[in-house]
Amino acid sequence: MPDPTPASRALDSAESSGVAVLDKAFSLLAAFGPTDARLTLTELSRRTGLYKSTVLRLLAALEHGGFIRKLSDGQYAIGPQPLRLASIYQGSFQVGHVIEPILERLSAATGETASFYVRHGDKRIALFRVEPSRAVRASVQVGQEYAIAQGASGKVLLAFSSPAMPEYEAIREQFWAVSHGERDPETASASAPVFGPTGELQGALALSGPRERLARPDALHAACRQLVEAAREATKALGGSTARHALTLERLGRS
Repeated sequence: MPDPTPASRALDSAESSGVAVLDKAFSLLAAFGPTDARLTLTELSRRTGLYKSTVLRLLAALEHGGFIRKLSDGQYAIGPQPLRLASIYQGSFQVGHVIEPILERLSAATGETASFYVRHGDKRIALFRVEPSRAVRASVQVGQEYAIAQGASGKVLLAFSSPAMPEYEAIREQFWAVSHGERDPETASASAPVFGPTGELQGALALSGPRERLARPDALHAACRQLVEAAREATKALGGSTARHALTLERLGRS
């Protein structure tokens, strides 16, 4: 092949430079954690490893695009644009109209936090969640990425993803999963799968609550029954087969 021309080398360099700038801008947005309402320039520089002068230039561009807000005290907060994109992201799954009412009923019936997770690579994301009014409850952040190898919903997402993983065969057979203190030592959870019309996994319904309350055998058994029933309702509404849900409910009724 002929050597690249000076013009093509310049274009490649410009594209690489542009990608690098985007990577740095994304790192600034990722520097904000779930509890970070605002961050200083110094803290953003520390978390990203970028010079303050670089951070300032990127913040100005992100502020112009609506991704960052500069506050009156000179600190920085996330702007409104990510919220708009998050709404589009949720809508792309086309399950909200089915899942959200089910989560509301599930949380009301159990008094625990009800959530719906989807898989994103090696992470799981809470797409929807409803928390109970009681003071002591498990907190789940919508849009937050959690390790997929931890928690009941992560086990379900791994068990029913394609290709199937042999180590999750027991969960595929049981059709639900539980966890005790895997992500948070004081929290327990249970989860069941939701499927679409061609048998594809849509996500995992989950109930989570304080370990001392939800992990009791009677409470956990009741939670699993309610979860599988909710997952059956969601799967039916999305046009999927509910035969496995019905079989699982029969088994849980006998235990």
